[in-house]
Amino acid sequence: MSSHGKQQKNKRFGHLTLSTSGPQETSLTGNALLRTPYFNKGSAFTKEERDTFKLHGLLPANIQTLDEQVKRAYAQYSSRPNNLAKNIFMTSLKEQNEVLYYRLILDHLTEMFPVIYTPTEGEAIADYSKIFRRPEGCFLNIEDSDRVADDIKQWGNAEDIDLIVVSDGQQILGIGDQGVGAILISIAKLVIYTLCAGIHPARTLPVVLDCGTDNKELLNDELYLGIRKERVYGEKYEKFIDKFVQAARKHYPRAYIHFEDFGLNNARRILDKYTPEIACFNDDVQGTGCVTLAAVMAAFKVNGITWDEARFVMFGSGSAGTGIADQIKDAITQNTGISKEEAGRQIWCVDKPGLLLQGKKNQLTSAQIRYARDDKEWEGKEHGDLLSVVKEVKPHVLIGTSTKPGAFTEDVVREMAKHVDRPVIFPLSNPTKLHEAKPQDLYNWTDGKVLVATGSPFPPVKYNGKDYDISECNNSVTFPGIGLGAVLSRTRLMTPALLVAAIQALAFAAPVLSDSGTGLLPDVEDVREISVQIAKNVIKKAVEDGLAQEKDIPTNDADLEEWIREQMWEAEYRPLKLVGEHEANAHASGKAGTASGQRKAKFEHG
Repeated sequence: MSSHGKQQKNKRFGHLTLSTSGPQETSLTGNALLRTPYFNKGSAFTKEERDTFKLHGLLPANIQTLDEQVKRAYAQYSSRPNNLAKNIFMTSLKEQNEVLYYRLILDHLTEMFPVIYTPTEGEAIADYSKIFRRPEGCFLNIEDSDRVADDIKQWGNAEDIDLIVVSDGQQILGIGDQGVGAILISIAKLVIYTLCAGIHPARTLPVVLDCGTDNKELLNDELYLGIRKERVYGEKYEKFIDKFVQAARKHYPRAYIHFEDFGLNNARRILDKYTPEIACFNDDVQGTGCVTLAAVMAAFKVNGITWDEARFVMFGSGSAGTGIADQIKDAITQNTGISKEEAGRQIWCVDKPGLLLQGKKNQLTSAQIRYARDDKEWEGKEHGDLLSVVKEVKPHVLIGTSTKPGAFTEDVVREMAKHVDRPVIFPLSNPTKLHEAKPQDLYNWTDGKVLVATGSPFPPVKYNGKDYDISECNNSVTFPGIGLGAVLSRTRLMTPALLVAAIQALAFAAPVLSDSGTGLLPDVEDVREISVQIAKNVIKKAVEDGLAQEKDIPTNDADLEEWIREQMWEAEYRPLKLVGEHEANAHASGKAGTASGQRKAKFEHG
């Protein structure tokens, strides 16, 4: 996965700011060095480093390897009594030694992913004020909005931050409004970016926008750390969001902004407002859409359906459902050349009241209105339930984001299979208890002809003596690579064309297309290589469309891949080079990013 202890700079690309070969410069010595997680090696500091950086007397004498440290850390992790305790242990480890933290996860990725991310991270977020030890990340609150520009400057200079993840905590991981605890979802997303795409962890910034909370339990909790007021909406909220965006854009002009877990009524509107102005992304709206569309593309390669004929039914029309619909619409446009308005006519959206109709537009969100059908089309036709819509539309693709368990009934599935040789059915609601159908049932009801992807992990399905892999539509195989492409190209905008380029790279990696399996999506364990391919497509499209601001990007595919890999951070210890304070930039002096040793020293006791 990496080359251990690279001593020499990459001859071709070692001069780049984000190069990962050669030594790291630092002006820190002694305890200041040990307190800075992105430099700290603990017991792995070599004898020469202990001499140079005045570490004798601060560490036990035995010098250990990273592998030995991982073995000890894993034993400590395994001794914790439950997943939340393990999550808290990992947070503590991250605050001490970032290389060890990430290497431990990478060595046990399948086991630890649910602990450092969903579902356990949801527990940690809900208990944030109870388990709080020390602050990590940038806390901006709506009552001090005049301070936003000054507060955000504390994390480095203009060139020190590549990626910002920001949340207002209104709709967290299916557990609702969590107020200031949303800082942990911003942190968790950045961890995924580093694990899956090699984004440098010391060059990222997690942000929470504390706008109050409508969570009564938090409002009544004397330990709650956020603003103990009901959530602010309206003009004051809009101005606060804009102050953050403008301050981030001004102080970190090269940073890519990722919006996360904003409420249904805000997520789409905020994304639409800023997409034409800055390079930004919303995983809830776009990430799910991207990974789902990649699975659809792979399915179409299998069943031969073309984009101009494909009919889609979306069951569930919240931010995820309409986000998927948007990605599908962009793909139809890209692949056929028709207008977005025409492309939208190939998509039927169903929600709790049934098919979305223009006559009910006063009850619909702005995102839903785009897919509302003309009432005249459905005069005299049943449209109040999913089965009626499937009978009329005869879709090639049925996608569920409804959180309505069992909604894809045997009647619905068999009706769909009457009209389509290889129906594409994706029950994407999660967790598992909320899925619209079980994959085994889908195979049974379609005589094994169905093409399936799900929103939660499922074991392989057995049908007629053969095993079929069930791909999980896991956003973690998509958004990190998109972010890597954005960061390395310094694209001015994240356009639909760039997202379609990313989706094509993911679809191309589907095991079912290479006879390496039956899944419509690659496994998360292969995600770093997938991220390289996604980033390559994003960068090439950004260059082609005149959006890339980075200079001297290679044009040859092989050179571009080497250029990308050289800039992907790896969980390996690099040699350290001592420089004088006058030579040290913010990173070298331990002042940049959330892992700043100086900043942490001030907050040892929370």
